[in-house]
Amino acid sequence: MSPTKPQAEPRSAYRVFRTITTRWMDNDAYGHVNNVIYYSWFDTAVNAHLIEQGVLDIHQGETIGLVIETQCNYFAPLAFPQAVEAGIRVAKLGTSSVRYEVGLFAQGEPMTAAKGHFIHVYVDSATRRPVPLPVSLKTVLEQLK
Repeated sequence: MSPTKPQAEPRSAYRVFRTITTRWMDNDAYGHVNNVIYYSWFDTAVNAHLIEQGVLDIHQGETIGLVIETQCNYFAPLAFPQAVEAGIRVAKLGTSSVRYEVGLFAQGEPMTAAKGHFIHVYVDSATRRPVPLPVSLKTVLEQLK
């Protein structure tokens, strides 16, 4: 049995959105945003949301998220100077890990141009050993399910 082919998704599949401005340097020789840029958009969308919600302190926080897995599927090209709207949701919430799913939309478009996921394992910033999700973080993440 073959796996199901990934499909584009509608905006309604995501809980919150963040607009990301493309840059001239994001385009590659083929005239569209290079695939590696999409992964930085995933990080930007999720971490900016967590910082704005007051549950991630990237400078002095005791708990940080380390990426242990990431993946992306592409459905339509994006290119500078388009604005991109990143939709975020939480697909799985574990004791110390979170699977974030991010849909990237050309501004105003109804379906994802790309979608992907990454998994954070939350660790003590000093020891780098897994720790349970802080209650305040878990509360914010529950709203993204």
